[in-house]
Amino acid sequence: MADTTNSTIKAAAYTAGGTERERVDLPADLFDGTINMPVMHQAVKAYLSNQRLGLAYTKTRGLVTGGNQKPWKQKGTGRARQGSRRAPHWVGGGTVFGPTGRKYVQTVPRQIRALARKSALNARAREDALIVIDNFNYDKPSTKQLVSLIGALGVTDRKVLVLTDGMKQNVFLSGRNLQRVHVMPYADVSTYHVLWSDVVLIESNALGYELESVDEKPRAARAKPEGKSQRAAKAEAKAEARAAKKSTRTAHAAKKAAKVEAKAAKPKAKAAKKSAAKKSGKKKGK
Repeated sequence: MADTTNSTIKAAAYTAGGTERERVDLPADLFDGTINMPVMHQAVKAYLSNQRLGLAYTKTRGLVTGGNQKPWKQKGTGRARQGSRRAPHWVGGGTVFGPTGRKYVQTVPRQIRALARKSALNARAREDALIVIDNFNYDKPSTKQLVSLIGALGVTDRKVLVLTDGMKQNVFLSGRNLQRVHVMPYADVSTYHVLWSDVVLIESNALGYELESVDEKPRAARAKPEGKSQRAAKAEAKAEARAAKKSTRTAHAAKKAAKVEAKAAKPKAKAAKKSAAKKSGKKKGK
């Protein structure tokens, strides 16, 4: 059920450029260690159910085209009596008890939704998977800048949820093309989104406090690998594989040609043996 702890929870803090800062205390009113599993399950189940459209629809015998008259008369044909060609047991007839569209909407009380979201954030904070970013001030959309931040945090291969203070279009556009990154305002986050992610990045202003500006530490540029690039190496490997396939194909073709020649030579050898045997028999008879 609900699990609570009274100790303050701290989280790692970084700048938007990836420079590490001192750990910060998370707000005690939100991050009090409460984790309520049944409430989180209810909120996630309702969220996924509300995503369903419920568009499955079938036609009954009254909606199928046709069937306005009897296929044949009631008596005298020797066949079973029928009243319509659109009866359910006919091919092309209506469907009995099929889906006719339904709503999958599930409502969850506001306080339960708030408790579920609080529990999810506390769960990520306990796992040390919640990181505070001082400020997302992007002058323009830059996927490269967001990727460099994720690389500096060491979460490149994990699912990252970025929560900004309000709607920030430049940050959203920067992460829109990244498969494992989801950017959204902190006020719009749901329990499902927090539990979907492996790491949560929250802007400090969204939590109600500001961090002082810190000078960015220059990051060492990645050294280019000596020799050929990865694309060139892949191209060479593909060319070698193609050459190997061609050589094996030519070898198989040569073997097949040799077999065909051997098969063609066998009847000729037999005919030569027969002719030689006939000639030797004639000489003996003389």
